[in-house]
This record gives sequence, C-alpha cells and structure tokens, in this order.
Amino acid sequence: MGAATREAFGKTLAELGRENANVVVGDADLTKSTMTTYFAKEFPERLFECGIAEANMVAIGAGLALSGKIPFVSSFSAFIMTKGFEQLRCLVAYPNVNLKVVGTHSGISIGEDGPSQMSMEDLALACALPNFTVLCPADEVATAWAVRWAAEHVGPVFIRTGRVKVPVIYPAGMAFEMGKAVELVSGTDVTLIATGLVVAEAIRAAEQLEGEGISARVLDIHTIKPIDEEAIGRAAAETGALVVAEEHLVDSGLGVRVAQAAAKTHPAPIEFVGLTEFAESGTPDELLDKYGMRADNIAAAARRVLARKK
Repeated sequence: MGAATREAFGKTLAELGRENANVVVGDADLTKSTMTTYFAKEFPERLFECGIAEANMVAIGAGLALSGKIPFVSSFSAFIMTKGFEQLRCLVAYPNVNLKVVGTHSGISIGEDGPSQMSMEDLALACALPNFTVLCPADEVATAWAVRWAAEHVGPVFIRTGRVKVPVIYPAGMAFEMGKAVELVSGTDVTLIATGLVVAEAIRAAEQLEGEGISARVLDIHTIKPIDEEAIGRAAAETGALVVAEEHLVDSGLGVRVAQAAAKTHPAPIEFVGLTEFAESGTPDELLDKYGMRADNIAAAARRVLARKK
C-alpha cells in the first residue's frame, strides 16, 4: 500500500518550496490534515495561516498570484469548493488567475468524520469553473506529477486528493501528460473508466472479469478537465461498452463528462458506478463497501453494460 494522495501532495509541495522561492501556501487551520505541515516546517514565512475562512483564503491566494507568486491554497474539498466557490468564480476563474487549489479528504473515504465533511460534488464544482484545469490523481506518483505540473502551468488548477492510503499504480517518474488518459489494462469487450482511488478497484475488476472470459480495458482519467475525448471515443468504438467508476456523485462528475465525450465521438452504452446519496459515518472500508465503490461493483456494472451491447 502506498501513501495517501494528500501526503504525496504535502511532500511534493515542500520539494517545490526548496526549488522555487515564489511558491507560497495558504491553509485554513488544517496544516496537519492537508499535509501542508511539511511546507510549513521548512518555510514558515511562506505559509499563510488563514484560519477557518476558506473564502478569505482563496481571495488572499488570488492576490498572491497577481503579485507574481505561485500560491497553493488547501483545505478539505468539502470546505474549499463550497465555502470558497464565489471567490473561486469571481476572483480566480473569471480573471484567469494563477492559483492552485488542492482539496484533500475528498469523497466518502474520509470515513468517520461524517457526511458534513465528505465532498461528493467537488469535481462538478471545479469543472463548472471556466479556465480551470481539474486533476484527480490515483496514487502518490500521479499526485507528485499533478502538483509539479500545476506549479509550472500558468492558470487556475484544482487537484483532488484523499485521506486514505492507496495502492501504488505507477512507477516512480512516470511520464504523464495533462489531458491524456492512461491505458492501464488492454481489453476488447468493455472499457472500465475510473479516476482517483477507484482506479485500483477498476484494475481488480478487470482481473476478475478476465477470469470469466471477459476482456476489460482500464483507463485512468487523471485529468477530468480537459478530458481525453480521443481515448474515450476510441474505447467506445473498439470495445462498444463503457463503465465509469468514481468516488463522486454520478449526476455531476466524471460519468457526465465521459457521456458527453462519447456522445460527441462514438455513442455507446454506459453504466455508472458512483454515489447517489449522502453517505453515513463509518470506517473508509465500511463506506466503500456499502456504497458500492469496489471491484465487485465495477465488474457487475460491466456485466450489465455487456448485456446492453449491440
């Protein structure tokens, strides 16, 4: 098991701090949780503690960006994307300001902290903001790339990270490309499209389906916006059936964007694995089991979509 993506974010941020004095950080009284504590310990004069005031933090971050700094602002996804949305819209997206926004503790895998702190709509909110690039890395390697890419990119970025440890999928130094999906497993019968911590479950689902004689392709969509329409269209054309799996509301997340891409490129039947309601409080494993975020659920969706395949 690898590190949590929030920890990979924090460690990579500290590395960037050593490399570039213009990198600064805003936090909302959560440095130990968001893992910006790594940066704060080395560069306390470049860490702006904003308190429990995410809207103000976004505004401060926008001002720092306009002054020539490379600011990262971080809080739980549920807080920064909802409490800070007006500021993200008016002070960041509209003027196309160079702010990097990192949401941690995303999805229901935050666990026992409960539904008030679970972000199930953050990707929808981020994708609704013009000029934003939206990234959702699956493991520590992808997260390190996402944070470094964001620092180099001129323009607003949202990165979604999680609380729990996740399997390492990629080799160190993996060469990712923004906006380009990664084909992790080849397949010809159905394509499993996933993002974030569910990517590992999609790989397991493909292994399970292989044992049943079903050839499943697996795509990791680490860039939610702009999405890789070419890879989705090719998968739809070549396999004829899609399953989208995400730790997010199915009404507004990755599945909607995949459906849009397929409609534009090559329409195909699609099944959706995700959330349709607020979750309860419980351990991460209990919640992922109860709300259907596992390989078994993805494999079952694959069987359903194959039954619809023409």
